[in-house]
Amino acid sequence: MIPLASIKAPADLASRENIVKLLHENGLRESSLVRMLDYAIELFETMGLGKEYYGYHNIDHELAVTYIALLSACTENNSMKFTKSDIRHIYTAALFHDFDPLKIMDKPHEMSVLSFITTNKDVINMMRSADVDLDIVKMLILRTTHPWSGSTRDVAQSQIDECFESSAITRNNPERQAHYMNLGWYLSVVDRICGYALGDFAHAMVLAKMNAHALAWHPSLIVRRSVAYFEDLLNNESKMCQNVLSSIPYELRKNFFNAVLSFMHLRTKEISIQAEYTYDNLRFVPTIETMEKRNNSDFIDTLAEIFAELPQPLQFSPDSFEQSVRDPEIILNTLRLNDCRGEILGFAKGGPLENYNLDPRINDVNYALHNTVFLEPLALRMGYWGLGGGKQMRHLFVMQAHTKMFKFLTSFALRDVIQSRVDREKAEFVAKFDPERWDYYRIKL
Repeated sequence: MIPLASIKAPADLASRENIVKLLHENGLRESSLVRMLDYAIELFETMGLGKEYYGYHNIDHELAVTYIALLSACTENNSMKFTKSDIRHIYTAALFHDFDPLKIMDKPHEMSVLSFITTNKDVINMMRSADVDLDIVKMLILRTTHPWSGSTRDVAQSQIDECFESSAITRNNPERQAHYMNLGWYLSVVDRICGYALGDFAHAMVLAKMNAHALAWHPSLIVRRSVAYFEDLLNNESKMCQNVLSSIPYELRKNFFNAVLSFMHLRTKEISIQAEYTYDNLRFVPTIETMEKRNNSDFIDTLAEIFAELPQPLQFSPDSFEQSVRDPEIILNTLRLNDCRGEILGFAKGGPLENYNLDPRINDVNYALHNTVFLEPLALRMGYWGLGGGKQMRHLFVMQAHTKMFKFLTSFALRDVIQSRVDREKAEFVAKFDPERWDYYRIKL
């Protein structure tokens, strides 16, 4: 067993080296299994889905599923008593279950995944060398379809039935079919537990924000949907959750339940804030801060703390954050609680477009004309999204930009949000980005 105390980060635990070590420790020494692992890592990196991809379904997630699946399946504590053949099939399905070469959205499309592994000769040959049945791997991947209900389940089940009929292992064998359906359910639960078991709550929140950003969720939905996610898992799939959680080390079980409890605590806090706002006990006050205040170290530290809550792709120029707050050319306003001296809940910040190094795919015709202000993504404390504070800060920012004689404002926003502004504010799309659907737009001031 790998000593957990020596692990410094989640990525260290679910690493290539530790996966190979688990394989070898449990008698799974086929070289094709390691080649498969290296091939999967190379595929994800080549497709831009490596560690730099800010989406939930990247190579880190794929390795996390593979590692936890092996760790759980290979322990004596697992009541499911997997055979080595079972483990080889689960391992292979885990490695490739999210590799969608089309990548229209962050959430992989199972049919694209299956099309890839069915037509890729390298993958097929490695499976054959490892004595892994392609149709069984396909059905295991199909069983990770989520949610497993309604038409989504019906479509996947129909395809699973075809896999069972095609495989000599399961054809006309209901008992074997039921066995592999159970393995697929196991993999599905591992898929949803693994990331939250591999780190502390800070890591869990990063995962939630990555998922939210990639799926184009409004920030107000992150905690709410995370709680719903865990409740669905623990309430509706309790038997398999217990199988998985009871078969992984105590530290990992503790991480998972700490994440669950922490998200529930945050949700309770959110509801309390919303209730106070509804009862008119809270008032948001957008405030233009003086330069004296903007040069105050405590003030800057407060803004930096709120800034750090943003998903990483929305943090523009983090290394020069303090300098930008102190810069009089930068437009800044804050959202304070109850009055202009109250607690700072968030801020809006931006400046001349030319100050920013944006994605090279953005071809803004106004760049270098010094007529455009760029509004960075709004920053708000967790719990205060969705109550109108962001709208107030943005409105004040537009007024500030007017006083500086800018002719245009550009920024990033969710595609649906920009679309809603097309008629109201004459917003225009300048560049669209998939799979995030977090697009760059312009309005005339």
